[in-house]
Amino acid sequence: MNKLKYKDLFVLFSKLGIFAFGGPAAHIAMMEEEVVRKRKWISKERFIDMFGLTNLIPGPNSTEMAILIGYQHGGIIGLIIAGVCFIFPAVIIVLGFAFVYVKYGSLPAISHLFLGVKPVILAIIVQALYRLSTTILKKREAAIIFIVVLLLSLFGISEVPLLFSAGLLLFAYRKLKQSNRKILVVEPMSILLVFLVFLKIGSVLYGSGYVLLSFLNTEFVLHYGAITVKQLLDAVAVGQFTPGPVFTTATFIGYLLGGLGGAIAATIGIFLPSFIFVAISFPLIDKMRNSTNVSIILDGVNSASLALMAAVSLNLGIMTLISWQAVLIFGICSFFLIKYKINATYLIIGGALIGLLL
Repeated sequence: MNKLKYKDLFVLFSKLGIFAFGGPAAHIAMMEEEVVRKRKWISKERFIDMFGLTNLIPGPNSTEMAILIGYQHGGIIGLIIAGVCFIFPAVIIVLGFAFVYVKYGSLPAISHLFLGVKPVILAIIVQALYRLSTTILKKREAAIIFIVVLLLSLFGISEVPLLFSAGLLLFAYRKLKQSNRKILVVEPMSILLVFLVFLKIGSVLYGSGYVLLSFLNTEFVLHYGAITVKQLLDAVAVGQFTPGPVFTTATFIGYLLGGLGGAIAATIGIFLPSFIFVAISFPLIDKMRNSTNVSIILDGVNSASLALMAAVSLNLGIMTLISWQAVLIFGICSFFLIKYKINATYLIIGGALIGLLL
């Protein structure tokens, strides 16, 4: 029985690792589609609580969500299988780009491939937002928190204070209510140092890829002078337009600094804390939900998490729906997702083909 579970996790997260374009919000949406609606491994409520937990611990949200689902479905071994299978395809793809970048001093012009993929990703996220909101936003105070956090996020307020403030405010409210190109490495870094720097980043980083960009700039450009700003932006671009975790940007930078050994050290360093944090915090989900007081805080965090996901969707929509072709693809995909519940993977492949044609 366990072998069957491990096989299911291997197949699912290998597929997501190859086709999960679009960043954390899209990854979460695709996971919800696969494990809640299609496979029914976990309930929507449980998925939401797990999503809330990923926002309370450092590290990449969607990777931690994959690890949590693996733990839920297959224990410690499932945790490892899901996490590694979700990360590994992206690491291999990013390594390929890093090799080309080092050898030729630039990246191939493949961004047009994703012109058709982005509207599909947006449609997938919007559908997941709708489904999750029917559970999270049942109560009026949760809906108010959602709106407030969404607006504050759009005005540039950081994710972490919004998440914790939402949880504490909902707790206070309910308690009050009850009571009433060429690689020019400036300075080489050892593989051990590369590992330790990325281990530190993976242990303390909350938030999106933009927060990761700030950390990488501080450490590798300003502090060590190991890469240039252009190299950093190229690395982040690769992480953005390849499938799987955006944190595979670390793989690219590690390769620039130390070849294959540096890439492996950077990848292990930035993702290892997520496996440890999830393994430690997973047993807390039930305790948090069973505790009346902590459950209220978790409800607030869940509302804020959904709002942050919605804010990402709005920003993605502004950047994506800039042509009638993109609007048309988005509309068609939304129709097929809602009406016929078509597998998102097929839509992503179709979007990529349309992008090539355009």
